[in-house]
Amino acid sequence: ESQEGWTGFGAVIAILGIVTCLAVAFGTREEESVLRDPSDKSNPLQAFQAIVRNDQLLWVSLSYVLYSIANVATTGFMIYLFKFVLQKPDIYSVVGIIAFVIGLAVTPLYPSINRRVPRRYLYLGGMVLMASAYILFILFSSNLFVVFVALVLFYLPATCIQMTAILTITDSVEYGQWKTGKRNEAVTLSVRPMLDKIAGALSNSIVGFVAIAAAMTNDVDPALLTSGNIETFKTAAFYVPLAIIILAFIVFVRKVTLTEAKHGEIVSILEQNLARPDA
Repeated sequence: ESQEGWTGFGAVIAILGIVTCLAVAFGTREEESVLRDPSDKSNPLQAFQAIVRNDQLLWVSLSYVLYSIANVATTGFMIYLFKFVLQKPDIYSVVGIIAFVIGLAVTPLYPSINRRVPRRYLYLGGMVLMASAYILFILFSSNLFVVFVALVLFYLPATCIQMTAILTITDSVEYGQWKTGKRNEAVTLSVRPMLDKIAGALSNSIVGFVAIAAAMTNDVDPALLTSGNIETFKTAAFYVPLAIIILAFIVFVRKVTLTEAKHGEIVSILEQNLARPDA
């Protein structure tokens, strides 16, 4: 938390931003396809209409944005947990290490895991693990060891949840084409990044307001916080996100029906239609 630290952090982000943009610009190419009509242009209103007409895209997006809000908000609250509840701000960096190591280990394994476990169960199982983490945070927020266990449970399913959302949204391209007769590929694939940004903006705003409401500002002595301050913090950091995760779980269970098998059936129908002489 020094000028040198933030300057170095900014430099790293700037370099990564430039490198990744160049990698996309020069490392990828758009393939010509009969599915894409270069003369077909959509205005913003038509883009939102395409989203509204695709019910599977809508429901998986709602479930995912709820997850993202809970995930980003809780991550933002972690610094306050270590500084004001555990009173161990010096080891807060362990949170980032846990998230990084788990992501690095799980991400390459996702294809292998998905071959054995359907995406639906990976998504919902991940929600269950997150809910378990929240329960541990609520009951044992002052126990450092249990907090570390909860952090593992919290970050372990992130890749499975995010990849499932990405792939289901991608599959909804064909679903939308099958349902409406129009393929809205670019519009559909832009939805998830938009949801991440919306969730990030909302969550970070919430974190700031709650930190002030709970009197958890930088110049406050943690020993002076009241039990009411701690409960305000726990309500916003754990109770409310737990309720949001449960809601995301319910939405996905009740409304998202686009499985890998269903997508395969839709693709077969579209291929048969495309093979017709008048297609």
